[in-house]
Amino acid sequence: MTGCIVGWAHTPFGRLDGETVESLVVKAANGALKDAGIEAKDVDEIVLGHFNAGFSAQDFTASLVLQASPDLRFKRALRVENACATGSAAVHLGLRSLAAKSARIVLVVGVEQMTTTPGPEIGKNLLKASYVREEADIEGGFAGIFGKIAGLYFQRWGDQSDALAMIAAKNHKNGVGNPYAQLRKDLGYDFCRTVSDKNPFVAGPLKRTDCSLVSDGAAAVVLADVETALQLKKAVAFRATAHVQDFLPMSKRDILKFEGCTLAWQRALKDAGITLDDLSLVETHDCFTVAELIEYEAMGLVPEGQGARAIKEGWTQKGGKLPVNPSGGLKAKGHPIGATGVSMHALCAMQLTGTAGDIQVRDAKLAGIFNMGGAAVANYVSVLERIK
Repeated sequence: MTGCIVGWAHTPFGRLDGETVESLVVKAANGALKDAGIEAKDVDEIVLGHFNAGFSAQDFTASLVLQASPDLRFKRALRVENACATGSAAVHLGLRSLAAKSARIVLVVGVEQMTTTPGPEIGKNLLKASYVREEADIEGGFAGIFGKIAGLYFQRWGDQSDALAMIAAKNHKNGVGNPYAQLRKDLGYDFCRTVSDKNPFVAGPLKRTDCSLVSDGAAAVVLADVETALQLKKAVAFRATAHVQDFLPMSKRDILKFEGCTLAWQRALKDAGITLDDLSLVETHDCFTVAELIEYEAMGLVPEGQGARAIKEGWTQKGGKLPVNPSGGLKAKGHPIGATGVSMHALCAMQLTGTAGDIQVRDAKLAGIFNMGGAAVANYVSVLERIK
């Protein structure tokens, strides 16, 4: 264990009129420092996760975090980006600074403002996380990419529309209890399963309820080395982390296997000295319901092609043997790209400290996180455990 989360903050996710990238960053940064009980002057390094890709006119954003306090002036600050896994990339980079002993305290912020961008441009911006040479013309933007994946999965393993609707319904039900979630409404299985004017097909077999939301929001965590963390009021340690990067073109991979996800989970669980059965909960990257379905297989919960079994037998429900996305996931919580991975870490820290409120998983001891960039290209896993 080289680092711990010692404080966190989370803005609501959604259409946040009146906010800017800067205002969201400042709110999250100040909130996390206050929660940790750490003064800005004691921060050694700042890492900002911000995807952007055209969402913000301000593309040089690392120093916006300094706006949170004059005492952050002249601190090391940088911005990282790894598509939809940008937030976890920022967290993992902060941990490496702790491991290298070049910092004792790192402030990590993730942010995105997407809703001020016109709809067609949103699709173009998100497609920049694909292999543009081969995939940019897929109809439907990034939803089209996962629509294609879903169609191929159905061809290989049969129609999984029931399972996808069950995943959507589960996550929307969970999201009702999350005060930060963009959509706090229990839509129910029947609505998610049925094509309607309010739930049309978007791409391939994916309906609107199969797709995550366009969101604004920010989250922040304060990281500290273990020695420093144990002197503070709370400490959620990283039992293990793993980052696996795969080929960008889908044509170079069997896109239904999510092999980078599998390898990241295998490495993290091995380093943590545990099995999947030891985890109390998982926050996983359900940018589309078919992604969560395949991730059940990639993490080793079920064999290949049997993802539907995990949801149909209730294993991944909040009260199941491995609750998945008790926060509501990206599906209900929202998916402001750069903030998502940091949000996952903050929410799991809440779970492990018993402060998750209505989304609390009973007796949570170990939490797993999987955050994915692109179509299983950037794959990040963290295993968290409370030590104070």
